[in-house]
Amino acid sequence: MINSSMLSVALARIAAYTAMTSDELCSADGALGDGDLGITVSKGFTEAAAASLPNDLGLAFLEAAKAFQRVSSSSYGTLVATGFMAAAKLTKGKTAIEAGEISSLVEAARDAMIQRGKGQLGDKTVLDGMDAIARALAGKPPAEMVEAAMAAAAATVEDYRDKPNKLGRARMFGEKSIGLVDPGQLALLRITEGLRG
Repeated sequence: MINSSMLSVALARIAAYTAMTSDELCSADGALGDGDLGITVSKGFTEAAAASLPNDLGLAFLEAAKAFQRVSSSSYGTLVATGFMAAAKLTKGKTAIEAGEISSLVEAARDAMIQRGKGQLGDKTVLDGMDAIARALAGKPPAEMVEAAMAAAAATVEDYRDKPNKLGRARMFGEKSIGLVDPGQLALLRITEGLRG
């Protein structure tokens, strides 16, 4: 079962790990954007990890969303907060969920992020990674979920490396973005790696 205490632990692990990978993410973002993605991700998860989460899992996800948005108002920060809010809607009033429900939460987050960001799958963005993770988690036993999510996120980074970015600031680089990793996809990979603790 997944409860708000476990969510707090996960947020703390991600915060610690993304703090260590912040420079890498900023560098990747600097090649296609404004170079602050690592700071956005690290500050956002640090703030979310510091939040006092209620037992109601839906309200806990909502608190995480508000905390992230407070310090990360960039487009990526907004998308992460949107994903948390989508999970909040599905878990409202519950103190715990089965691990098997996580794939549905990722799907809901993906769909909400697509709607908010006006993107679509195949644009070479974090959305592609979210989609891959949602599919990878379906039917997986709890003990294999983190590794499955990491593998899906890593495969997405490599699968899209040689494709052009079609959304956001990176799209302005057009053909020059071919051969470069998408910063948002890389950030999602580092986030999933952080879950290992």
